[in-house]
Amino acid sequence: VQLQASGGGLVQAGGSLRLSCEASGRTFNRYGMGWFRQAPGKEREFVAVISSSSSTTYYADSVKGRFTISRDNAKNTVYLQMNSLKPDDTAVYYCAAGSVIIRTSASDYPYWGQGTLVTVSS
Repeated sequence: VQLQASGGGLVQAGGSLRLSCEASGRTFNRYGMGWFRQAPGKEREFVAVISSSSSTTYYADSVKGRFTISRDNAKNTVYLQMNSLKPDDTAVYYCAAGSVIIRTSASDYPYWGQGTLVTVSS
């Protein structure tokens, strides 16, 4: 499966952005989908994950209550709605496809998009 992330940009603290990740292929609904991020000089970290059927979601503590992950299997797309953004959210955001089972480790995701940059100014 190939993934294409979009929707990043520059936003002021407190603002919102919605990231999208469109997948190619007809097996999108078999994959759990995750969002990760990598800030300059830091390791890639887990942000959120959604199960193949959307029945289960899980978030990193740092974004819980501010970010919402969702998916539309008819459109082969997963979204990340980001509200109340903080400068610490500045990073390149990556979408990834992996196991049906919820996973939070990047090593469990074999398919990755190219990343989209989110910059939050103070």
